[in-house]
Amino acid sequence: MLVALTGANGFIGRAIARHLHASGHGVRGLVRDPASIADLPPGLLDPVIGDQADPKRRRALTDGVDAVVHNAFDWAALREGPLDRHIRANIESALHLLADTAPRPFVFISSVAVHHEILDAWNGVIDAAHPTRPGSAYGAAKVAVEAHLFVERARGRAVCSLRPAAVYGMDPKVERTIGYPIAAGLAQTRRCDRQGGGKFVHVDDVAVAVTGALRLGAAAPPVVHLADCYARWGDLALWMAAAMGLDDAVIDLSSPATSRNQFTKEEARAVGVSLDRGHDGLRIHARAVAALVRPAMGTPDAPAPS
Repeated sequence: MLVALTGANGFIGRAIARHLHASGHGVRGLVRDPASIADLPPGLLDPVIGDQADPKRRRALTDGVDAVVHNAFDWAALREGPLDRHIRANIESALHLLADTAPRPFVFISSVAVHHEILDAWNGVIDAAHPTRPGSAYGAAKVAVEAHLFVERARGRAVCSLRPAAVYGMDPKVERTIGYPIAAGLAQTRRCDRQGGGKFVHVDDVAVAVTGALRLGAAAPPVVHLADCYARWGDLALWMAAAMGLDDAVIDLSSPATSRNQFTKEEARAVGVSLDRGHDGLRIHARAVAALVRPAMGTPDAPAPS
């Protein structure tokens, strides 16, 4: 199968491209930044350079492909505005991509940000039937596209919306790696005052879900939540401090250790993702992030946290 992939050279896109290639698929990627063309993931065929809002670039990307994975999101358009720019870049372009590639299979990388207001009737267990009530413009944009995916599915098209939580793993742009600011702060001040936490999923599990959704085609669930586990920012700080040998670090662990709401995992398992890395996966990640910061501290390696 030849798969068109937007956002092919970003953090999540690179993982998707690698896994599709390893699974025997060809990948044609859309790459926004020409400067990144020298560092493409393995297996990326004939990369298309340009913006997803450009109709010519979309046609070049999708001509002759068997399926589409829409992963890109233009954060600059959302953050810098004006609103029309965001709508064109992140909503109109996605809807044109969806319409222009019908009836081919389509996987959309959405987000758990489609949920903000959680209804009491669900008793804290959020499944695919829970209505989408976003609390941000980012979540609202994902909801807008998802609505059109349901229209396509009603017409018999193989479509799937994947909703990852905060995606962890080593980002090529290390400063954007989840936990990196915490590790850098620990190295400088020996403390972490960040409260709260979040739900997390490993980037490789997102990639596996994409391949699984394409494999299942019309049999794939229409919506898949990808949330492995919950952790406090203080938990990440604790594991990083241990890896960096900072026994005297002051870490705020006053936030609740568990989340009031959780997402069901049955749909994720249907597309081949067990979502069982848990805190062990985050500990491994914390050690890797700490290793990026530790050399600048001039401290010896500390034993890995158990």
